[in-house]
Amino acid sequence: MSNKKITLDVNAGGFSNAVNLVINTGAIFNQTFDVVTPSESAFNFTGWTGSAQIAKSVSIGSSMFAAATFAVGFTSAAGGKINLSLTSTKTRNLKEGRYVYDVLVSSGSSTFRIMDGNVLVRSGISSAP
Repeated sequence: MSNKKITLDVNAGGFSNAVNLVINTGAIFNQTFDVVTPSESAFNFTGWTGSAQIAKSVSIGSSMFAAATFAVGFTSAAGGKINLSLTSTKTRNLKEGRYVYDVLVSSGSSTFRIMDGNVLVRSGISSAP
């Protein structure tokens, strides 16, 4: 799967990039994003942490409940590469349908939502022999 490019401008208070994802149930999900500054140079995530969750897009009452938590890693912190992944066990536990997600990154007391969007979870129709 190719990397997707998103922009993070912390001087403007950050903003969220809309990126839609597709997850197949029972499969490993792994997506890397290239995060750049407005001048197109790699954003340096050295010393930063990240978190991301997926929730059903239809909430119960006014609250959304996390259906899964992505593993968030910086495959090259200095190179602006952030990775979201779910194990096959976690994707197997997701029900087919539409979800939403967001990704937060933090450094010290500053937290930015760098991306969010819809997730289409689809189940397979074939099985391995």
